[in-house]
Amino acid sequence: MWTTRSETQDDIAAVHAVNVAAFPTAEEADLVDALRADPTAWIDGLAVVAETEDGEVVGYALLTRCHVDGAPALALAPCAVRPEYQGRGVGSAAVRTGLDAARRLGENLVIVLGHAAYYPRFGFTPASGFGVRAPFEAPDEAFLALTLDADRPAPTGVVRYPAAFGV
Repeated sequence: MWTTRSETQDDIAAVHAVNVAAFPTAEEADLVDALRADPTAWIDGLAVVAETEDGEVVGYALLTRCHVDGAPALALAPCAVRPEYQGRGVGSAAVRTGLDAARRLGENLVIVLGHAAYYPRFGFTPASGFGVRAPFEAPDEAFLALTLDADRPAPTGVVRYPAAFGV
């Protein structure tokens, strides 16, 4: 089992390092830093770290504010795990904790552009099934959405990401 919790100020350098290690470039690490600095995107409690037993931060999942046709939604990006810990449930633990925190905050629609074989384990399905479209070309099987409360309607339309995403 992995310990998961909300990111704190003391985690910023470790989170940056996890993202640099997990991706081929520093682009995702820089994205996290830019999102953290954007008060219209950042939501306290929705940046999640996963730790080893000794407290080393080895995984990360971030949910930030986006909009679908003007209605609030969340974007899950990035989800990162240090390479030596990948395939061991670290990312899943961070994502589940983030989704649970979002549900407690009353959020509903979450979108992600990611691996079609990974995100369905959390309940994500093609966003097109919700009437949600990316503002760029994206394969249907990789542009996914999840509602956290099936009793609430989800907005439809085109996703507007925070400026840091550059789309």
